Amino acid sequence: MKRRELRDYFQHGRILVAKESYAIVKSRRALTDAFAVVRDEKETSSVVEESRLRNQKVLGIDGNWRRITFDMILPFSLIGFFAHVSGVLAREGIPIFAISAYSTDHLFVKNKDLDRAVKALEKLGFAVRRI
Repeated sequence: MKRRELRDYFQHGRILVAKESYAIVKSRRALTDAFAVVRDEKETSSVVEESRLRNQKVLGIDGNWRRITFDMILPFSLIGFFAHVSGVLAREGIPIFAISAYSTDHLFVKNKDLDRAVKALEKLGFAVRRI
């Protein structure tokens, strides 16, 4: 994909910022009401709204994450989109947790870094909507 085409995704893209805080949780099973679940040979990880954790049994937890969703279809052939986004945030010193779905991507940043992350993404050209 040409650099100009990649830039078009930034200039015409929209991001949605969720108001809820999320936790990334390691557990023996997928958590109830999870936003996303990743299972591999070694562990099960769930991303869940912190308000929905209740008394579920967990092996590890890291909370205070906010979800940023790229509200656009990102084709599998798109090269460098997330590399560029994560590079911009890395230069700002913002750690991220990323999840890709079939047609879009989500990233999570700590609550304390949210405003800086949004500003950095706006500089790329993204329109921001808080949901």
